[in-house]
Amino acid sequence: MPDLDANVRIRAAKLSDAPELAALMCELDYETASDEMRVRLKSILPNACYSTFVAKIGKELCGMIGTLTHMSHEHNDLSGKIVALVVSKKQRRSGVGRALIAAAEKDFTRRNVIRLTLTTRFERHEAHRFYEVLGYSRTGFRFAKNLALASKGQPAKSSVADADEE
Repeated sequence: MPDLDANVRIRAAKLSDAPELAALMCELDYETASDEMRVRLKSILPNACYSTFVAKIGKELCGMIGTLTHMSHEHNDLSGKIVALVVSKKQRRSGVGRALIAAAEKDFTRRNVIRLTLTTRFERHEAHRFYEVLGYSRTGFRFAKNLALASKGQPAKSSVADADEE
């Protein structure tokens, strides 16, 4: 693995990061307003099961990773999930994604998590290669259903089925 960009700084996310995080979500085609991200962060940041880290180069917030630590029905120990990872288009392939993954893995290790999962859209081929280079392997498919649509008698397929987070 090449050296990470020395200019990349990783820190815990703050509520005041909401506008920049909303813009990053939009880069992944998840239209998100600053107010919506602020509401999400108000729920996520105080919850000890979640960790959210941001990457900065200079004054620019250029990436984020969100994780979840949880028990599972399948295993006796804690599991971890990378719920969201995004790097600004301008900073992709600069070491930001690797730095965010490294920070998340360090945090998972501190929490005694040994097993990690993540999901990504089928069409994100570059992301698939990125994760494989970092030692992640393809292990299955994820299925999703929008219960709000299904309860209204509409087809249950929606953008939820394509979401990177689950």
